[in-house]
Amino acid sequence: MFSRLLVANRGEVAVRIARACRTLGIAPVGVASEADLGASWTRAFDEVVCLGPAAAAESYLRADRIVQAALQTRASAVHPGWGFLAENARFAALCAQHGLVFVGPRPALMELMGAKTPAKRAMRAAGLALIPGSAEPLADVEAAVAVAAEIGYPVLLKADQGGGGRGMRRSANETELRAAFGAARAEALAAFGSGEVYLERYLTGGRHIEVQLLCDAFGHAIHVGERECSVQRKHQKLIEESPSPALDPAERSALCESALRAALHVGYSSAGTLEFLRAPDGRLHFMEMNTRLQVEHPVSELVSGLDIPALQIRIAANERLALAQSDVKLRGHAIEARINAEDPERNFQPSPGTLRAFEFPRDLGPGTLRVDTHLAAGDTVPPYYDSLLAKVIAHAETRALAIETLVRALSAARIEGLATTIPLHLAVLASESFRAGRYDTSAIPGWPPARAKAGAKP
Repeated sequence: MFSRLLVANRGEVAVRIARACRTLGIAPVGVASEADLGASWTRAFDEVVCLGPAAAAESYLRADRIVQAALQTRASAVHPGWGFLAENARFAALCAQHGLVFVGPRPALMELMGAKTPAKRAMRAAGLALIPGSAEPLADVEAAVAVAAEIGYPVLLKADQGGGGRGMRRSANETELRAAFGAARAEALAAFGSGEVYLERYLTGGRHIEVQLLCDAFGHAIHVGERECSVQRKHQKLIEESPSPALDPAERSALCESALRAALHVGYSSAGTLEFLRAPDGRLHFMEMNTRLQVEHPVSELVSGLDIPALQIRIAANERLALAQSDVKLRGHAIEARINAEDPERNFQPSPGTLRAFEFPRDLGPGTLRVDTHLAAGDTVPPYYDSLLAKVIAHAETRALAIETLVRALSAARIEGLATTIPLHLAVLASESFRAGRYDTSAIPGWPPARAKAGAKP
């Protein structure tokens, strides 16, 4: 096992990985930009190295500085977390070149699964169904028009190297597709350094369902069930839950087993997630693989009792996964709300600032509550990075009780100094469609809330 591990990230994920390191007897080493130096979350580390200015391009995205920080602090491994360099194959290769263990899959596998069209080819060969679309990146707009004519509208342009909704453009007809093509390529180039895009049939009313996997380097793998992530805004997840209310036990078993076979087919090793889109007819189509720890991993941890980052680190240390699938017991229901520093009443305008109060009650029942955060009252939320303040996760025997637990916690939360997305989450959790499990990626259930009639009291 490693004696010192450097966490190449910031904020909530950095604190979460530091906690996993402590459970394994590893000394965690942190990094921080000049804007983050002195932040309360940096106290989770034995040592912190300044990477550079506030801009991520000059700090958290500087692979050379991160490797140098690991070497000078005598760390033997690097955990990238999520975001920033987490799925950057060149960064993983640079770590290996300097004798550092990258906590994740090997660079060649990251490169294969990081580009969407090669990943789709690999998953097709592994037996997974794909969304109809282009087999390769599109050479030009005429190629896009030809594919769309074959598969039918509406269609979705997507960045081949991308994720998180950037570079996506939906088109209902040829005119819209021609207008969107150049903009999609430009956004993909700006966001990911590659302007290559591909095209898929847009499945109206689809549901986003993903399978959490853990695979060691010896050909052994387990799944930790599935998560439903269909409550989204601009392809950014807002609420996640497990198990999915859309699947029956037979569908769940078939999906998880097919995801396991696909990961083993490509020789995957580490924690990873296969993401699927469930069409209204019930068919499940592979979308992409995330070759990293997921933001929403606590949902799977609460239903399974596993420590996913700790297991991921053990796998990176070349340990065998000491769990059979029969050892994974999934119990109850878990729901996570991502609380962001954004104002949903003002088109989700970012809301950086200083937290005058930051409290989440933990013992309101009827289930149990977990709060993953890196913040405390008095901390400042800078404008330079992701706006995540906390992940609030409820676990209970049933879905209804998990929802009630989360509603009570969010209703009693005390956050002062900046706007948050809690009103949005409460509206979703109160909506009839969400409570009945009848929702999809096309709209946010319960949002925007119905406004009071003219003359009525608010």
